[in-house]
Amino acid sequence: MTLGENVADLGGLRLAYRAYRATGGDERFSGSFDAEQQFFLAYAQLRCESLRDETLETRVRSDPHSPDRFRVNGVVRNLPEFAEAFQCSAGEPMAPSERCEVW
Repeated sequence: MTLGENVADLGGLRLAYRAYRATGGDERFSGSFDAEQQFFLAYAQLRCESLRDETLETRVRSDPHSPDRFRVNGVVRNLPEFAEAFQCSAGEPMAPSERCEVW
């Protein structure tokens, strides 16, 4: 039930990252993370949620969107740019050797 939305999330983040890079994308705002890392952290913060187990179960059964945790990790693990930004070694959970690629 979530496949279409999962693909849309991946394609949307890929396009957003390309747009970010096309505008220069090198401004650091604060903290110890570089600009590339901050881009991905901002995406993750967009999806922060805390749900009761009952609410999560209801959503899993009825919502065409994956739970937010999976909307973040399931998307960024498929972007080589994420692995580069956080120095994830090939084959690690967040940098699998086989990635889904769209557009």
